[in-house]
Amino acid sequence: MVVDDINKLVLKLVQDIHYGDIQGTYNIVIATVCVFKAIINCSEWNTAKNLMDIITKNGKYLIESVPLEASIGNMVRRILRIIREEYRSELKNKTEETDTQESLHKILTAECDQDTNYDIIVPTLKSALIEHINEVEVELETCSINITQQASEHIHSNEIIMTIGKSNLVEEFFKKAAATRAFEVIVAEGGPSLNGHEMAVNLAKAKIKTTLISDVAIFAMMSRVNKVIIGTHTVMANGGLRAISGSHTVAQAAKHYSVPVMVLLPLYKLSPLYLCSHEQDGFNLHISPTQSVLDGANEPLMENIYAYNPVFDFVPSDLVTLFISNTGGNAPSYIYRLLSELYHPDDYEL
Repeated sequence: MVVDDINKLVLKLVQDIHYGDIQGTYNIVIATVCVFKAIINCSEWNTAKNLMDIITKNGKYLIESVPLEASIGNMVRRILRIIREEYRSELKNKTEETDTQESLHKILTAECDQDTNYDIIVPTLKSALIEHINEVEVELETCSINITQQASEHIHSNEIIMTIGKSNLVEEFFKKAAATRAFEVIVAEGGPSLNGHEMAVNLAKAKIKTTLISDVAIFAMMSRVNKVIIGTHTVMANGGLRAISGSHTVAQAAKHYSVPVMVLLPLYKLSPLYLCSHEQDGFNLHISPTQSVLDGANEPLMENIYAYNPVFDFVPSDLVTLFISNTGGNAPSYIYRLLSELYHPDDYEL
């Protein structure tokens, strides 16, 4: 792909992500939406087809440059869906006839033409798109609040809940529930990064009874647990998770003891893509094991050691009981319905 054809704002966004100036899925999503809103507002385009080509070209470059942030692709597809919807809506308003006796056949054929032909110039399209994207930004800003407000519905008094690692959303979820409930949280440390330590400290400061355990104690402690609540990095189209390393262990232990597993899912993390068995390298991220796994004390021995340190686990959908999204609770079998509401099938593969 020719970089000269890519919008400068997109190039800067890629640079900011790579250099760590923008970190965290939520911040990356907000920045992505702002960039594409600016492209819609400032780029030269006449028809919806021109605009969709511009969005697709820049979106593909962004996805290829930051392949492991699936939320970027989700936002690109979400904006393409908005363009399609607003185009049909504005075109319908523009061509609306006063004749109330319009035949059903004419309405159906008009809808068909609108689905395949985006070459008609609609002067009001840009303002409608900007207004709709502003609404999406508000939705993103209130996403976490809408999820945490459901905390008291899923966490009850005197329950013991297990989680793993550090998740800001899960932490806020527990704190919201603690305002009206007394419960205990068991935090698996989430090796080798051990960011569960920070999670346990934060929960303890919030006056929540917290126990920190080693990852090897997950199975032993699961028999005492009432439910598991974890966060996720991405949810695939079949309901499987790309979550932090160790999540698969927790989910399997929960299934053995018939403990429900609940996943907090902001809808911008829901991807229409599937995981293929041959795509593990593209699906996962491996980081250096020398600092967190191997200490480097015996250099001659390390020359003969191959160590893998994956950041993510894949958790199959049959190990998940419930997704708690900003629109409510949904079973993994309902994921297909959420996908149809967020994205257009033609945009699944850009």
